[in-house]
Amino acid sequence: MVCSQLNISSCSELRDYIHETLCNHNLLKRGVFPLTERRLQRGGKPCGIFYCLHGPRMVKFTAIWETDNNQILFYGPNGQKVQQTTLLDAIIDDAPSSL
Repeated sequence: MVCSQLNISSCSELRDYIHETLCNHNLLKRGVFPLTERRLQRGGKPCGIFYCLHGPRMVKFTAIWETDNNQILFYGPNGQKVQQTTLLDAIIDDAPSSL
């Protein structure tokens, strides 16, 4: 498993990084397959964002940004963790409120 650290300051930068990383891990051309996201809650309070890259033949590649630990966990199509990235700065929420 790959572990890294990164400076990201906004949700849009975070989304771009996750999309690019999922595509690179799975040898997919960026922009061809859609990336969806869903806010996660624990006890009614936000605790992260779940990202899903919908790849070819209905294969899904996922990542979770855990806000408590400020880290991103990347998973392969079989559910195995393939990368962990720790974010060094707090993220400014510039995401649409409709999530």
